[in-house]
Amino acid sequence: MADVSQEVVGHNENLTETASNATSKIPATPEGMAVAYGSLVIMALLPIFFGAFRSVKHHKEQKEAGEKPETMSHADAAMFPIIASAALFGLYVFFQIFSKEYINLLLTGYFFFLGILALCPLMSPVISSLVPAAIPNIPFHLHFTQGGPDGDDDLINYRFSSHDVVCLVCCSIVGAWYLIKKHWIANNLFGIAFAINSVELLHLNNVVTGCILLCGLFVYDIFWVFGTNVMVTVAKSFEAPIKLVFPQDLLEQGLSANNFAMLGLGDIVIPGIFIALLLRFDNSLKRNSNTYFYVTFVAYFMGLIATIFVMHVFKHAQPALLYLVPACLGTPLLLALLKGDIKAMFQYEDHPSEKATDTTESKTEVKKEK
Repeated sequence: MADVSQEVVGHNENLTETASNATSKIPATPEGMAVAYGSLVIMALLPIFFGAFRSVKHHKEQKEAGEKPETMSHADAAMFPIIASAALFGLYVFFQIFSKEYINLLLTGYFFFLGILALCPLMSPVISSLVPAAIPNIPFHLHFTQGGPDGDDDLINYRFSSHDVVCLVCCSIVGAWYLIKKHWIANNLFGIAFAINSVELLHLNNVVTGCILLCGLFVYDIFWVFGTNVMVTVAKSFEAPIKLVFPQDLLEQGLSANNFAMLGLGDIVIPGIFIALLLRFDNSLKRNSNTYFYVTFVAYFMGLIATIFVMHVFKHAQPALLYLVPACLGTPLLLALLKGDIKAMFQYEDHPSEKATDTTESKTEVKKEK
């Protein structure tokens, strides 16, 4: 998984700043709130959609290369909410002891480099198509090896082109914009890049692991939002692109607006990696349809709408996973029961374990002997 600190703080920053505690901010109008929340929903859906399809491509490349990445076990999934809780509370204590200005200064530098690295692969195809023909696409190969008696070991083996250098420069400009101004557009560009890369690269190996992880974070989210003020305090103090923000006073203030509605990346990435798993399961069925993916994708959308609606009605930060987890788990499981795919769904694995492979091979050998 990615940095725990990024994930745990991002789960529930669905917070709306009110005019009563920020007199310099213009109160949100119904139109402004509609634009803000509508934009947040769209920005949440796009990383899941594109990240899921990119995860299928990444999975195929891994299989063709014969790679077997480390996967999250059932025990890892069960322990994750506990580890996340410890990290969250640690950040809370940190902010109570040390000045948040110095902590956020350190985080800004860290996310400056991390954001550029996340944004470059996504922007490279777009920027390459916009580069003038006068700039040739010259390939380069950066290769460092370390010699030894058993042969050379690759330390760096990276291929890139002159167009990639142009892309790096453009992404660095966005990074500098975020570093200096902390502008919400730069924040969102980094946040979307983090979300897409996370959904693409963070693979749940099977549905059982996904169910354990989502159920654990379901309890985690409710406890830290409704049971204590820890989540809200850390979310307000933590200045980093681990959330998507959109101003509710954009219509009145333009790009200088500062009354933000927010959605944490954890509320996108955690359900997103499970929805991406369902897309890979759809592909394994070879039915030329992505039924489970699209149905769960719509269920996620409805869960997000429910979160925003309840938050707006009760004027209180909501644990988004309280609504997203039942939607993202219940919908595909119910559909699998109706279609008779429940056994296949729970047996599916991105990367079959060695035990399962050995069992399959032994069954094949027995059949041959017969």
